[in-house]
Amino acid sequence: MVEQDTIKLLRECDAGIKMGVSAIDEVMSYAKSEDLRKTLQHSMQENEILKNDLQMALADYHDDGKEPNPIAKSMSWVKTNMKLKMNESDSTIAGLIMDGCNMGIKSINEYLNQYQAADERSKNIAKRLISTEEKLSFDMRQFL
Repeated sequence: MVEQDTIKLLRECDAGIKMGVSAIDEVMSYAKSEDLRKTLQHSMQENEILKNDLQMALADYHDDGKEPNPIAKSMSWVKTNMKLKMNESDSTIAGLIMDGCNMGIKSINEYLNQYQAADERSKNIAKRLISTEEKLSFDMRQFL
């Protein structure tokens, strides 16, 4: 049970990181403020470090991870592009990123509760992901 819960939790974290990196990458070119671009780039770097740790943990279980849900990814893309077409502002970007962070925080917390038998290493990765999302959401407030 421990190994199954561990792999499932790591997979969900993998999909979450991929979704977050994709969302940041999608809005980066619209950012007007250098401070916003730097904040987004810093978050991408934090996600890359976390992704590397996650990939090593997945490799220990001989697992390739998980891609984000294609429907969720498509819906995110549509929402992002519609909102940015209506208003290409840093405030719009900040709101979109905060919405994504909040969904990620909620999802990963649900998976932490669902996969309670997961090992401590994977739980720590999940908690670090949550912390990264919380920090980015907080950092976006100044751009609203």
